[in-house]
Amino acid sequence: MGRVQRSPFRRTIATSLAAAFALAAPHLVSQDTRTVKEPVIPPACVTLQAVLTAASVTSGQLEARADAAGSDRAGLDTTRIQQALDGCGKGHAVELAPNGPNTAFLTGPIALRPGVTLLVDKGATLYGARNPESYALVPGGCGLVNDASSGCKPLIAVKNATGSGIMGDGAIDGQGGAAMVVDGKLAAKSWWDLAEDARTGGRQQAPRMIDTDLSDDFTLYRITLRNAPSLHVAFHRGDGFTVWGVRIDTPRTARNTDGIDSEQAKNITITRSWIRTGDDDIAIKASDGSTTGVTIAHNHFYWGHGMSIGSETNFGVSQIRVQDLSLDGPDYGIRIHSSAGHGGPVEDVVYSDVCIRDSKNPIDFDTAYSFPGKEIIALPEYQDIALRNVRLLGGGRIQLNGFDKTHRIDVTLDGVLALDRPVLYRAQALHTDITFGPGPVNLVFTGDDSTVTGKEAKGALPDCTAKFVPFP
Repeated sequence: MGRVQRSPFRRTIATSLAAAFALAAPHLVSQDTRTVKEPVIPPACVTLQAVLTAASVTSGQLEARADAAGSDRAGLDTTRIQQALDGCGKGHAVELAPNGPNTAFLTGPIALRPGVTLLVDKGATLYGARNPESYALVPGGCGLVNDASSGCKPLIAVKNATGSGIMGDGAIDGQGGAAMVVDGKLAAKSWWDLAEDARTGGRQQAPRMIDTDLSDDFTLYRITLRNAPSLHVAFHRGDGFTVWGVRIDTPRTARNTDGIDSEQAKNITITRSWIRTGDDDIAIKASDGSTTGVTIAHNHFYWGHGMSIGSETNFGVSQIRVQDLSLDGPDYGIRIHSSAGHGGPVEDVVYSDVCIRDSKNPIDFDTAYSFPGKEIIALPEYQDIALRNVRLLGGGRIQLNGFDKTHRIDVTLDGVLALDRPVLYRAQALHTDITFGPGPVNLVFTGDDSTVTGKEAKGALPDCTAKFVPFP
């Protein structure tokens, strides 16, 4: 292994590409084809007052008594919330409001309806129930580890519910770290414990917090999402998804608690939000259809696995714009990962004005994320990837790992600087073609079957002091 070789043949082509990018940059800020404006909270069709305290809800005793009475809904708010959603007209909201010391709602699975918003007021929290049987798709199918593809309903289902949303300055708490309630008693394990058990094999059967499918123009606005049993938000088979001013807050140790996943989807904007989770803060996937036209702008990420594409990219990910992003203390910063069994084309992706601090892996493009076994059927290839004005602090590993001589990574580094000492970064490239410039680059790559066009250049970029803000 040695320092990557320069490619004189590619220099003229790369210079032309860099010039073209520079000229086109103002038109590449957004790839969501919609004109996205700050959402407006719709008027309420009904206001439901809280009748429970947070202490009574989080104790688990309400669910234990309900189970002992032969019902997973007795004493919970599931029925009245669902009836309100079912009876609300399009363009209106079901409002959940605190009432003095009563600030909590407790629900099992509920479903949004087309054009209807669930509005959680400031001071109110909607808690997810902890009885696995409330979520089970078949009896006994939720709340354990097995080989089934899916055993649980989501807490909030958004199925064929175009124009719906979840808004408000309150919170939704999935109680992922609290003991499950099984057979009327507190169990020994939480939803998150199942994820730990699944490390040795099988799948955790735990509910997603918000799961959308075949629902266009879905909106999350100002809501706080906490402690999902598994992932927080999944947007699947939809056109039009807006996330604005949202907080997602889950411990670093809560495995498989992705913040926002999108798959087989298009026209997505995620903006002005704060995310820290136990897995990918944002993940863009394409296992059963392509995902394209995504704008991620003006956000702050903290712990978690960063801004991810993958691991499933089979049907292609394209036209992605990530701009004005801070990543403070993540395991991974900018990340694209797939494998020979789950790979596909990732192309036309631009990261601009990004600050990454104290990450073990600030930049990680990996085509061998998991061992594929015999499934060498979908090969990853990352092309037309650009990093512009990306600043690094705190050291770490930088990996550009192409799959083979044919399925390569093609990446432009246009202003990528270690703001501390370049020697703190271990930069490696395999089966990769790198173009430096025109902005400054002070990283030195080593590796095999890789080329560099241009050269490391001195220069300055704005510092990151104002980028890193406390989680609100």
